[in-house]
Amino acid sequence: MREGGTYALPSPLDWTLHRDGVVAARGHTDRHVFTLCGLAPDTPYLLASHEYEPLPLRTMAETALVSIRDHGANPDADDNSAAIQAAIAAAPEGATVVIPPGPWASGPLFLKSHLTLLLEKGATLKGLADRRLYPALPAYDASGRMLGSWEGEPAATYASLLTAIGATNLTITGEGVIDGNAAAGDWWDWPKETRNGLRRPRTLFFSGCRDITITGIAVRNSPSWTIHPLDCEGVLAADLLVENPKESPNTDGLNPESSRHIRILGVHFSVGDDCIAIKAGKRGSHAYPHRPTSDVEIRRCLMEFGHGGVVIGSEMSGGVEDVRVANCRFVNTDRGLRIKTRRGRGGHVRHVSFADVEMDGVLTPLSINGFYFCDPDGRSPQVQSRTPAPIGEDTPAISDISFTRVSARNVHHAAAHVLGLTEAPVERLVIADYVVAFAPEAEAGPPDMASDLPDLRHAGIVIANATAPEVSGVTFLSEPSGTPP
Repeated sequence: MREGGTYALPSPLDWTLHRDGVVAARGHTDRHVFTLCGLAPDTPYLLASHEYEPLPLRTMAETALVSIRDHGANPDADDNSAAIQAAIAAAPEGATVVIPPGPWASGPLFLKSHLTLLLEKGATLKGLADRRLYPALPAYDASGRMLGSWEGEPAATYASLLTAIGATNLTITGEGVIDGNAAAGDWWDWPKETRNGLRRPRTLFFSGCRDITITGIAVRNSPSWTIHPLDCEGVLAADLLVENPKESPNTDGLNPESSRHIRILGVHFSVGDDCIAIKAGKRGSHAYPHRPTSDVEIRRCLMEFGHGGVVIGSEMSGGVEDVRVANCRFVNTDRGLRIKTRRGRGGHVRHVSFADVEMDGVLTPLSINGFYFCDPDGRSPQVQSRTPAPIGEDTPAISDISFTRVSARNVHHAAAHVLGLTEAPVERLVIADYVVAFAPEAEAGPPDMASDLPDLRHAGIVIANATAPEVSGVTFLSEPSGTPP
């Protein structure tokens, strides 16, 4: 699409969609990434505008169209779970299951391979409030696949509103809404506890899946993490609205964990915790072989009101690498790019690029922390001591991080705060072409979650325990002070 802008285009763009040389649809967009709905299956189209070369595209083939109404679903029903699940079961390979306009109350549903779930405009799939209607998923299935996690370790959980296990070629799309309806139940009352030995559900959960596409829809009011691919390969999340109240606990937006080939494009996040949290499991008492998360592209996204914009860790024992963040906008998030780990995690974070990003009202735009005080022993001397510890397989490594062509205004605490491990400094860190303006009303606060850090206000580039960092082209539009008011 048009160059310039981040999530939004610099100015609206008119487009036409042609089929067999005839205009099939026309419209305009103010965003780089948008969804076209209502097209015929397995049909060639041409998307055109006066500013670009025409873009040929072809819609997916479809073997059948199955409406949930045909299986007994009723917008007036208290629970449509059985009817919607019956529609999914009846759909042949390559079919589309349609959720038509209306409110559709439902408990957890289980999706399958080679299926499209279409939520039409005006449709809302709404989770039931009573958690007694949510089945339990064990930590593992019979094959050893992990079915639930808590802070990077296997854990039994309540089933999510939409769950797919071992599915291939699954699409969730449309102009409708998936509403976790968490405020109607008690999910937000016990964020770090269990009920009946179970952790809280996600709204969309995928375990061991391949080729997952989620486009167009809004997902909101999640009981905990909103969209969670675990050990998946090939995930596209595009043109979504992911929305949870600011005060809702641990309602991260999208958390790829131990997954590969992830594309997050044109997604608008406004959540109660991290907008995007990239994870790769945590070393623990279990023997589960955590896989790395790799090849993650995040582009043209808008992130608002989260604790962090793009966060890597702190569960990263399997390793995180090849993460690219570009052309995004961050508004009123506590952190912009945040990398966090601690002694005992092992693993690595490497090859992370963050470029062509705008920020406004972000407390600390860049944060790298090797002393994150998570877990019961997080504040212990073994974790927090700045004396070098012996290097072993449980020593995490951070390297090859670039933070370039970033503009940040209304910064509160520090333009950047980097605290590598004393025994394993951050290697090959680049900060370049960075424009910073501080918020006049800023109050001093902690730049990160580690012991013995002073509160900062209007601090500049603060770096400790990094090997020969390259800092160039940093412009402060107001002078940094680095001291409390």
